[in-house]
Amino acid sequence: MSKKLNIVLVHGAWADASCWRKVIPLLQEAGYNVVATQQNLSSLTEDAETVHRMAESQEGPVLLVGHSYGCAVVTEAAHLCSNAVGLVFLAGFALDAGESLALLAQVAPAPPPGAAAFRPDQHGFLWLDRAMYHENFCQDLDPEEAAIMAATQRPLGLAAIEGKVTDAGWKNLPNWYQVSLEDRMIPPPGEQFMAERAKAKIITLPSSHVSMLSHPGEVAAFILSAAEELADAEVPATEVATEEVEEPATAEVAETVDTEAPEGETDTTINA
Repeated sequence: MSKKLNIVLVHGAWADASCWRKVIPLLQEAGYNVVATQQNLSSLTEDAETVHRMAESQEGPVLLVGHSYGCAVVTEAAHLCSNAVGLVFLAGFALDAGESLALLAQVAPAPPPGAAAFRPDQHGFLWLDRAMYHENFCQDLDPEEAAIMAATQRPLGLAAIEGKVTDAGWKNLPNWYQVSLEDRMIPPPGEQFMAERAKAKIITLPSSHVSMLSHPGEVAAFILSAAEELADAEVPATEVATEEVEEPATAEVAETVDTEAPEGETDTTINA
């Protein structure tokens, strides 16, 4: 018998919905209706609307789960989804209103190691160098799996990188955050800061950026723990947002990463 809560999975950059292939069966076995979006990754507004349509096509309340850039998407999409009751962030950008990936990159004292693999094209999209994909994006996966992911990666649009969040969903919904300790795309101290800022329930994993592929059991269990806490959640009544947009704490993110970087290692802050 299907449970009431629905789980919507939202992938990030340089991946597609197939990145959830190891987690989906585990969530389905637990009795949940699970769907995964295919994001165009062209702009934050368009990507949030994709999640909005998917969420509201489900019957009953929805738990939104994002990875990487997908976390920025679910953060923005939450206020659009009348049936969203919670957020799960996996090694990603839990941005505040007024923040963007580009803004965080501008204030960073240094780019993350994975930024060395960035390859912009002439059409306004950012790719990862296929030869550098494994060591930076998914170093804890086997080379064959990484090679397939590199070949099928979806690039991130520059408009998505520059898109600013207008409403931070984590301010209004219960949320959970998984920090990847071996992440080369987003510095772990930056992830920790965003998790704490969102007052999320936090776990850490000794994982690369793609924890849902290298640690699917732990990630699925984390999502299920959130789902169980929301088991009796009801779809919230629609309200007109009146909260003023606050100044983003972007500089504080950068300062936090700078002060918490391990001694002797290159200090790295959030980048795209």
